[in-house]
Amino acid sequence: MRSSLSLFLLGVMSIAGCSQHEPVQEPVRAVRTMTVASSSTAGTHEYAAEVRARTESRLGFRVGGKIVRRAVNLGDFVKPGQLLAQLDPQDLKLGQDAARAALVAAQANFDQTEADYKRFKELRDQGFISSAELERRDTALKAARAQLDQARAQSSVQGNQAAYTALVADVAGAVTGVEAEPGMVVAAGAPVIRLAVDGPRDVVFSVPEDKVSALKALASKPGKLKVRAWGADAEPLPITLREIAASADPVTRTFLVKADLGSEPAARAMRLGQTATVIAESEKVEGVTKLPLSALREDRGRSSVWVVDPASMTVKSQPVQVAGAEGNEAIVTAGLAPGAVVVTAGVHVLNPGQKVKFFVEPGNTAQASTATPVPAK
Repeated sequence: MRSSLSLFLLGVMSIAGCSQHEPVQEPVRAVRTMTVASSSTAGTHEYAAEVRARTESRLGFRVGGKIVRRAVNLGDFVKPGQLLAQLDPQDLKLGQDAARAALVAAQANFDQTEADYKRFKELRDQGFISSAELERRDTALKAARAQLDQARAQSSVQGNQAAYTALVADVAGAVTGVEAEPGMVVAAGAPVIRLAVDGPRDVVFSVPEDKVSALKALASKPGKLKVRAWGADAEPLPITLREIAASADPVTRTFLVKADLGSEPAARAMRLGQTATVIAESEKVEGVTKLPLSALREDRGRSSVWVVDPASMTVKSQPVQVAGAEGNEAIVTAGLAPGAVVVTAGVHVLNPGQKVKFFVEPGNTAQASTATPVPAK
């Protein structure tokens, strides 16, 4: 029995020993690299923009009612006094007629009271009536005059109300929005037509938070902020920074910026709503490093890159300070010394101390282990 148990234990130990495998070593990964060199940047940034009117009004009727006609369409250019929309004026016209009738009645009452006062005044001068009676007639005349003034004012109000059924443009401009259609019943003051006033124009664009300070610095430097119409070959036009939003947009987390387009003929030729490109030129900065955006990674909340040690062909994480981006390149201002070899592709599959080899283009007979790092394209 003991010999059987011993043989069984020996077999179990043999099986366990056979199931143990050597730990799998990480593969030597081929990486694309570049050698760090000192560079400079002019800090030119481009932003998509739109040409907008500085003043854009939401026009509405001064009285409520049912819209029976809309005389303009989206994108139409209107002149001062041009009809935009019309309300059903029937009820207001009836009110105007009633006010006119009340005015006629008040006028007739005043004329009669005034004639009575003149007759009673003559009787008082002749001593046929007392002064108290004349005073009563004078009071009646004053009341009739007040009623006449009230009826005249009410008639003017009703006339104005009837005229308010026609919505007309106060100034020249372009229709940028239609917010009510014929058949709808709108309240007084409800927006019906949105009109961009044909006057001073702004270039409106959005910038990320890290560019706001640099953009404010350009406000005092003429010629550093320009705009070019999208698809145009003409020279960019200078613009003046006018307004920067105090808080970021809750969705895009960018700040809305408005710049004055000016009154030059070329600027006035830019249409409302036209797409444009804003060009911001900052001062030239020396001693920076440009890396592809693919070289950056996040390590413990900081921007980092993988640096290759040519002696051991291993990688280590190196924190860097990123000042911004220029196209598809990141501007690094600290953390890298000239001559350092930085991994520019495949950074998310590497670990600290991992062995690597330099990537060799297909068709190259050189061995990856002996390849020299070249700047990434």
